[in-house]
Amino acid sequence: MTLFEHDFVAAGSIERPVGDTGRMLQMMTGYWVTQVVRTAAELRIADHLHAHGATPAEVAEAESLDPEATFRFLRACASLGLAVSTDGKRFAGTPLLDTLRTDAPGSLRDLALWGGAESHWLPWGRLADAVRTGTTQAEAALGAPIFDWLAAAPKEAEVFTNAMTAMTHGLAHRLADVIDLKGTEVVADVGGAGGNLVQTLMQRHPRLTGVVLDLPHVGAEADTSAATLGVTDRFTFVGGDFFEEVPSADVHLLKFVLHDWDDDSCVRILRNCREALRPGGRVLVMELLVDEVGTPGLEPLMDLNMMALSTGRERSLDEFENLFERAGLKPASTKPSATRISVLELVPA
Repeated sequence: MTLFEHDFVAAGSIERPVGDTGRMLQMMTGYWVTQVVRTAAELRIADHLHAHGATPAEVAEAESLDPEATFRFLRACASLGLAVSTDGKRFAGTPLLDTLRTDAPGSLRDLALWGGAESHWLPWGRLADAVRTGTTQAEAALGAPIFDWLAAAPKEAEVFTNAMTAMTHGLAHRLADVIDLKGTEVVADVGGAGGNLVQTLMQRHPRLTGVVLDLPHVGAEADTSAATLGVTDRFTFVGGDFFEEVPSADVHLLKFVLHDWDDDSCVRILRNCREALRPGGRVLVMELLVDEVGTPGLEPLMDLNMMALSTGRERSLDEFENLFERAGLKPASTKPSATRISVLELVPA
């Protein structure tokens, strides 16, 4: 029973809340679960609760934690399905918790760390002000716009970069399945961070040259990734600002870039891409598409995330097409992928 459930029962009901009341109480305490997951990721609980399990004391010793607090935390994890215990003394992880293992293929650990980080939940705590004013709350909550704040906070920036890389690892092959690069020589991943998407494409197309344009501080990660995937000889990282200029290429990739920015900024990025395209070139925009009002899904909630954290937003296909027209581009095709992300192919108008 949650604290809210206890209060509800104490107020006069002899039964636990169900129906809409129970659902609302779950929503009200949802951020508690976010912080449990983030803490489990930070303390590497999934790594410690191996197949044979571990006691709270063993986990506490491994991570320099308070033993009693560790027991209380593992008990909460068990209530959420992250752990199991047959005797209340020894805990084992579940397949759900295993998604946070540091050695798990497609691990969600970095995303969990970012989703529960201060730079995320502090602006979200001011969501009402974002709705009142129509402005991002990152500066009010953190003291600077989100990307400026990250640039001055190396540890948090590393968490963010790792989270974006982890997300791309899970998406890259599925997006590559619907990206046609026949006849393409050079692909530039604009705002491509660690470069996983373009490097995945390079693995599939042995003659392809890949470029990543991003802020200089992520260059080392991109180069390391290229070395790991064996594409160093065909890969270049360019430290720069996509509001100023982008590298020349046959194809420019914009994955989860436009949703970070307001309309005018998006048009500027798109125009820079158009101007840097080689003859016959294309721009591939990869984003979520907001559906009809009332359609269940991630997109409207992600839109609020952008409202709280940045000047960006999630957009419908019509809203994207308005941006493309302003930038001198026109849609050539729209391809769904095996994810929630669509690939919008653009050519100069």
